[in-house]
Amino acid sequence: MRKNLRFVLSSIGIILFAIVAYLFIWGKLFPFSPIIVGFTKHELSNTIIYLQKGNSFTTYSWIDSLIPVVEKFHELKMQNRPKIFFFNDENTYASRSLSKARFCAFYNGNIVVSPWAQREAAEGKISLEIYLRHELSHSLIFQNKGILMAYRYPKWLLEGLATYSTNQMGTSFYPSKEETYDLIRRGNFMPPQYFETNQEDSVKLDTKYRSTFMYSEFACIVDDLIVRYGREKFLRYMKTLLSNDNHNLVFKEVYGIDFENYISDFKKIINKAG
Repeated sequence: MRKNLRFVLSSIGIILFAIVAYLFIWGKLFPFSPIIVGFTKHELSNTIIYLQKGNSFTTYSWIDSLIPVVEKFHELKMQNRPKIFFFNDENTYASRSLSKARFCAFYNGNIVVSPWAQREAAEGKISLEIYLRHELSHSLIFQNKGILMAYRYPKWLLEGLATYSTNQMGTSFYPSKEETYDLIRRGNFMPPQYFETNQEDSVKLDTKYRSTFMYSEFACIVDDLIVRYGREKFLRYMKTLLSNDNHNLVFKEVYGIDFENYISDFKKIINKAG
């Protein structure tokens, strides 16, 4: 009886190990895997580039120069060289990425780049540099927050910071600052605390692209905080949240006003300016 039980438990353990190994090597945990299959590795000073076999993207060395730019703006340092994976097969991307987005940074700081993002960049529809800097902003925050706690960083601030720091407003599908203000005056506004929660879908937005409007809106909030209160205070707010998860408390301590009251004032200023 005991032998049969040991055999069953051993078999279950082997099956579970095989499932986990599969998920890391060929499945959804691929961006976290220490074993990379089907990609060629290119080690640079600040990044590690992985190209899926058959990918013709060879002019990748310039990506290394983005790291100092991102670090300088945030006044933070990467803890490890981020790994950036360039896929050239949509099925592989779908099976090995947790995201369906063009680009995605994961909590360990690694980044995946979809094949259609590379096509759009080649066609001039998007800027590969701007999008990569956006994701590297996320990577930098995640690395400094820590993989186990990275999910607790405010999602709206994460996107607003990345969009603002790359001057992404007004490029490709992102409305400019002026266009975003105009859309807000027309009644479009996503409460930052609703972003990526169950409450987000309850907010109706009459915009061409819902997600890029939200990102530009959050970038406008970052811009307003820097313009009205100064860059030094914003950096203190941004960095304190790396060690303190109580956003409202941190905001109140840094800016001397409740976050909800600040947002209310922000909207009033925009409406008056119109």
